[in-house]
Amino acid sequence: MPTPKPETTTDLILIRHGETAWNRELRFQGHADVPLNDIGHEQARRIGLRLASETAVRHIISSDLMRAQQTAAPGAQQLSLPVVTSAALREQFFGVVEGMRSDEIQSLHPRAWEEWLEFREDHAMPEGETAREFHARIIAALGGIASEHRGRHLIVVTHGGVLDMVWRTARGLSLSGPRRSDIPNAGFNRIRIADPQRPDDIEIVEWADTRHLADLPPQPTYDQTRHLKNKD
Repeated sequence: MPTPKPETTTDLILIRHGETAWNRELRFQGHADVPLNDIGHEQARRIGLRLASETAVRHIISSDLMRAQQTAAPGAQQLSLPVVTSAALREQFFGVVEGMRSDEIQSLHPRAWEEWLEFREDHAMPEGETAREFHARIIAALGGIASEHRGRHLIVVTHGGVLDMVWRTARGLSLSGPRRSDIPNAGFNRIRIADPQRPDDIEIVEWADTRHLADLPPQPTYDQTRHLKNKD
């Protein structure tokens, strides 16, 4: 009989970090190390309880930023697993505008704001990271994870922009243009990567499930298309 082909598909549960005060204020967070607020901690507790049933998981990897690590901690406790951190899983870097709201950027950096509203993949905020550079970093990070943990189940706790890059890649969408998918704080997402040599070949299994958060206050939503409407 022929030797069975080894299982190479890597199953990744992707979790966006819980809410922060800057999420509530719609500030650009990027690499700024902002902690969870009270709602964020409750979201983290609940996603941890949900992850307790994912007994096939053997590894938890988190962005090294505090809000992601704090979100990963309850799930790690439920599964009795350590959390390994990676700077490669950080949010997109927004340079000098990190910590600012859209109105503050518009006032202090009007040209950068006008260019931001074009949502071009090669545009960056001053001293920041372009969408193209960000995408390359995230896909390389996923490739490394899929290669190291080939055929296993993992939890990855990261950021909204990272999940946007995953969604666009899986759906074959351009890196230009406003965000087109729901990416709630502490939402549950599951993807599969069949070949670690092709980390951009992503299958979405579940996306933006928030049943575990149903009775919590409505989440703040950064709607990029709203800024375009206001511009007109």
